[in-house]
Order: sequence, then structure tokens, then C-alpha cells
Amino acid sequence: MSTKRAVVLGGTGGIGSAVVRDLLESSGRGGDDWQVEVVARRGGDVADALTAAGASFAPGDRRDTQVLRDLLRPGADLLVDTVGATRDDAAQLLPYLGDVGSTVFVSSKAVYVDEQGRHANALDKPVFPGAVTEIQPTVTPADADPTSRDGYAAAKVAAEQLLLDHGAPVTVLRPSKAYGPGIGRPREWFVVRRVLDGRERVLLADAGRGVDHTTAASGIGSLVRLVAGAPDRRILNVADATAPSALEIVRTVAAHLDHRFEEALLDADAPAFVGLTPWSSPTPFVLDTTAAQALGWEPPRYADAVRSELDWLVETAHSTPADGDVPWASDPFWDRMFDYGPEDAALTLLSLGS
Repeated sequence: MSTKRAVVLGGTGGIGSAVVRDLLESSGRGGDDWQVEVVARRGGDVADALTAAGASFAPGDRRDTQVLRDLLRPGADLLVDTVGATRDDAAQLLPYLGDVGSTVFVSSKAVYVDEQGRHANALDKPVFPGAVTEIQPTVTPADADPTSRDGYAAAKVAAEQLLLDHGAPVTVLRPSKAYGPGIGRPREWFVVRRVLDGRERVLLADAGRGVDHTTAASGIGSLVRLVAGAPDRRILNVADATAPSALEIVRTVAAHLDHRFEEALLDADAPAFVGLTPWSSPTPFVLDTTAAQALGWEPPRYADAVRSELDWLVETAHSTPADGDVPWASDPFWDRMFDYGPEDAALTLLSLGS
């Protein structure tokens, strides 16, 4: 057994903190001991918890050249970039890759396109004939705005290609709909808030059949640890063992919270936007994780892995002052998702029509 050094950029975020926890928890269990250095712009409860668990915290901006130099010039056995988004971000890492045993860059399934060039963030959603593998075509790389609908994937591909072309052992991970404690956009809040608000019925567009593969942050963490010990140049999809439907997700979350909804499964004649969920999808988007599993990785089950996030959501909601709001509430993603007026109106129409 040896002690190895890991640097995790964005280590207090939902994915980064899961990576850090997995490395720390694996230490002393017959494998390597990890000395983990966490980089994030600011501290807080997550940084304090990771430090208490044995990590070192270095406050700083991942895009600060001096911060990267101080951290990476000594070399590292593992470098994990959970926040890099552009070609420029990737270029900042190139001078240090030769001194890193294994580098992991977290990308996204949004890079994939179908035969018509449609991607997950496009207004017209992609249509794939089956589970998407790593050889599926991607959007054209570009120096685009990563915060825009079309620019996000193009910028990610540009970063991926620059890192992979370097020749160092870089693993690109492509997750889908990531979830876990501390995640910036906790999609399960769609269900949790309804439970906390005492909603007895839930409306689901397309009868809740939508499938958009989920990825546990804890699963990303375990895969990172695995590829740290088997460095190579590659791209790996990372997702849960199965792809649950929107209806299955709602039932799973509600069951964990000991709540049972009366389900209104809507058809194509339902009012626009009513019943849409964070997992609604006109066609299935499923990732093939055969390549990751061939390395010995075991993808988690959604019903098991989501529990820690649900507990975190409830705890955060209960600790938020009555005149305040949860940290993620300002995300425009949530616009209209908790406007119960149209839902109640639709329920009334459904009752009248029955």
C-alpha cells in the first residue's frame, strides 16, 4: 500500500465532493491511501466536512494560473477537473499533464448528436435508435459560450479533444442528469418540494414515460478511483445501472419520503408545460456503460444512490428560514415547475371530464 496525491478541481461541488469522499473512504481498505487536495473558490460547510474527513482545502479559482501552478507543479498521481468547460480551461492543464499519473475530465452526455445533428440541449431533442455508446458522433467543437444552450456542448468537446490530443493518460467522463448531495441542480427537488408542500396529486406528462438516464455522483466517484489505478487515454460514459422513467423516479423519491401521490398520468391532449418533469423526454436518452463496466466498474442503482441526496434536500429545506429560499431556487431551470395554479386547473378539467 502506498500514499498517493490527488488534486480535485471544483472539489466542493456535488460531483467533486463525491470524488473526494470516495477516495478518502477507500483509503486503508486494502488499496492506496489518498492524500486529497480540494480546490474551490470558497470554503463553507462542504469544505469543512471534507477537511474533517482528511482532505486538504485550498481556496482559489480553478482558472487562476498561479493557483494551478502551485498545486500541479509538484506533480500528482490523480488530477480531476469537475469544472473545466472550455478549450482555454483545458489549455491551462496541458503544461502539467506529463507529471500527472491519471487525469480525469468531467464532460457531459450533451455532446452527443443524432443523425440530424440534434443534441440534448437543442430545442428539438435528439432521437437515438438505442443506448448511446462513446463512438456516437458529437457536436462540432468550438470556442463557444459554455453557458449558452448550443455553446455548452461545443465548448466541452473542444476541451475534450485538446486534452486527449496531448497524449497523456486522460479519461473523459460523460455523465447524464447527475445527482447527489450538494449538486448544483438537484432535479429530485421537483418531487421533494411537492411532498413538503403537501401536494397530494402529481401530474406527469406523457404518462411519466419519459426516460433521460440518471448518473449518481457517487458512481462518478467510484469510477474515478478505478481509472486512477488504470490510467489511459479514453472516453467513458458514466450512468446508473438502469435508466428509470420519470414515473419510476417520482415513485422512488416519494417512497423514500414515506409519501404516496395520486398520479395523474396525462396524455398528448394535456395543456402545454403541465406535467413536465426534469426527466421528461420525447424519446429515450440512455447511455451505454459497457466500456466502463469492462474495467470492473459497477454502476449503482438509482433507488439506492439517490437516498443521500434526498436526505440532504429535506435537511436543507428544513434548515432554510421561512422568509428565505433554498440555495438552488434562483436557477431559471425551476421556472414554472412549482406554479401549482395550472396544475390545479388541469386537475379540475380532468375531474369534470371523468
